[in-house]
Amino acid sequence: MSTLVKSYKDAKDELHKVIFPIKEQVKSAYLSVFVVVTVISLFLALIDVIMSVSLSSIMN
Repeated sequence: MSTLVKSYKDAKDELHKVIFPIKEQVKSAYLSVFVVVTVISLFLALIDVIMSVSLSSIMN
């Protein structure tokens, strides 16, 4: 039982050391991820269209 209490206290102490991000940092990270995912999605869509058109022209 003492190991359980010690583990709880250690976890609580470590949690006090955590620095949580501020609202601006979260917003900035969200915007960065959104932009990167959008750019990659558009790039993959463009590659898909190019390959589809080229394969269609080869098949016909």
